[in-house]
Amino acid sequence: MTDVREKKPASGFNRRAFISGAAGAASLPLLAQAAGAENTAAQDPNLPVDVTLQVNGTAKSLNVDARTTLLDALREHIGLTGSKKGCDHGQCGACTVMVGGRRVLSCLTLALTVQDKQITTIEGLSQGDKLHPMQQAFIDQDAFQCGYCTPGQIVSAIACVKEGHATNDDDIREYMSGNICRCAAYPNIVAAVKQAAPAMADKQKG
Repeated sequence: MTDVREKKPASGFNRRAFISGAAGAASLPLLAQAAGAENTAAQDPNLPVDVTLQVNGTAKSLNVDARTTLLDALREHIGLTGSKKGCDHGQCGACTVMVGGRRVLSCLTLALTVQDKQITTIEGLSQGDKLHPMQQAFIDQDAFQCGYCTPGQIVSAIACVKEGHATNDDDIREYMSGNICRCAAYPNIVAAVKQAAPAMADKQKG
């Protein structure tokens, strides 16, 4: 007997092909992850990075966490402990150093951001046994008590003079206000800045 039913045209849908394609699509992220594993590892922010800091005229090569601050690089990795960690929030000034001739708060500065600039710390101010005029002035004027803030005070005071803000007592107080002295030696600090300013000017001329 002849089958008179009409054969429906093929819809083009193949269940086996669909399942195979879906499985392949699901595996693409895994394949991409495997292929890019090496690149992902190279970009891992938790891995240490190489950095070279120009500190007090000497290049210091370090391998540190990318999030390392300049203060921690100086203290923990280079061994220059003169710069102090006070508040660690950029509010006390104990960590002040000079970068490119400008004073910065090293606790808020990433080491990676200053690797091509000249960094000067309290240890780099003297020339052998000869103290910097500001260091000598702090001694002469008894401008410290406990001494914890003194390195940052001295570095900031040098910058204050170089910036032209040491012409009178009010300016000195204003432009040194970012450096806190918990022992309240402020009058002596102002006197020290006033003493050192002429000597620094003579040194620059010479």
